[in-house]
Amino acid sequence: MKSGQKFSEEIRSRAVRLVDEHRGEYPSLAAALQSIAPKFGCTPKLASAFFGPGGARPPMQTVRTFIDQYRRDYGVEPICRVLQVAPSGYRHALACLRHPELRSRRAKREEELLPLIQSAWEESRQVYGAIKIWYQLRRQGVQVARCTVERLMRTQGWQGVRRGKRQRTSVPDQRNPCSQDLVHRDFRADRPNQLWVADFTYVSTWEGWIYVAFIIDTFARKIVGWQTSTTMHADFVLDALEQALHARHPGQGLIHYSDRGSQYLSIRYSERLGEAGIATSVGSKGDSYDNALAETVNGLYKSEVIHHRGPWKTRSSVEWATLEWVHWYNTHRLYGPLGYISPAEAEENYYAHVSEQPPEAVKETEDALH
Repeated sequence: MKSGQKFSEEIRSRAVRLVDEHRGEYPSLAAALQSIAPKFGCTPKLASAFFGPGGARPPMQTVRTFIDQYRRDYGVEPICRVLQVAPSGYRHALACLRHPELRSRRAKREEELLPLIQSAWEESRQVYGAIKIWYQLRRQGVQVARCTVERLMRTQGWQGVRRGKRQRTSVPDQRNPCSQDLVHRDFRADRPNQLWVADFTYVSTWEGWIYVAFIIDTFARKIVGWQTSTTMHADFVLDALEQALHARHPGQGLIHYSDRGSQYLSIRYSERLGEAGIATSVGSKGDSYDNALAETVNGLYKSEVIHHRGPWKTRSSVEWATLEWVHWYNTHRLYGPLGYISPAEAEENYYAHVSEQPPEAVKETEDALH
C-alpha cells in the first residue's frame, strides 16, 4: 500500500466489484456509491476514485450508432439506461439526422469547422497538434476557440506527432584542438547570418544507416544547408556547409557553432570556415545542452519525418523526404518561439523592418552588431 493511502488494494478492488455487482439495484452509479461507500468507511467521492478515470463520454453520433445496432435486441430505454444517456437525446439525434435544420447552431458550426481543421491537419503533413492547428486557422481568418479545435480533433482521432528521446551521434574528439566557446549556450541572434549551428543525426534504412547533417541559422531557426551520407566522414558535413555558403553568401560577423564531433573539428572543415571568414565556436561542456537548438531541429526531423513516415527502404527515399520536409519546414511550418510563423516569414519580416528604417538607423544597428 502506498504511503498515505488509507485503503488497501484489496479493499479498493472489493468495493469496485460490489458496486459493479449491485449497480442494477440503483437508479444511477452515483446512487450506488452513495449507499455502498459508507459501508467501507469512505465517502462516495473517494469511492468513485477507486474506479479510475472514466474518460469523456463518446460523441452522440457514436452512441446513436450503437443504439441503432442493438435496439431490436434490447430496446432503446434499457440501452440508454446502461449508457446513462437520456432516451430523448437519442430521439433528438435521430430527428436531426432526418431533418438537419433541427440541429443546434453549435452543431452546424462544428460541421463547418471539421473540414477546415482536417485540411489544416493534412497540409501540416499530419504533424500539427491542436494548438498549431488553432494558430493556422487564425492565420486563415477562421475565428474559433482553441478548446473547440482540441475537442473536435480528439473526437476525430487527429493528433500531432510527439518528440522522442534524443540520440547522440557525434562523438566528442578530445585529441584535436578546438576553438573556444563564443556562444556559451546563448543561441539568440539579432539578425540572419549572425550565428549558425551545425549537427547531424542518423536514420535506419533497409540499406543500412544514413546520416543527415543540418546547418541552421539561429535567428529564425531556418535550415540553410543539409546533406545525407552513408558514412560519418567529414565530407558530408562539409557539403552541407558549402550549400549554406552558396545559398546565403554571409558577410562578416558570422559565427559557426558545433559540438566537439570529429567531423566539425577536422582540418578541412576548419580551413573552409576560415576561407569564408567565419568565426569558429565549439561547445565547451561536451553534453547535449551545448548544441540545444540544433538538437531541437534534429528532434523535429526525426519525429515529423523519420518516425512518422517510416520505415525507410533506401537512401534515396530518405533524401527525397528530407528535401520535402526542409522546404516545408522553412516556408510553412509554424514555429512557437517565432510567434507561430514560419522561419522564412520571420526573415522576411526582419528585412521588411530594416528596409523601413532610415539609413542612419540601419548603419547604427549594423555598427552595434559588428
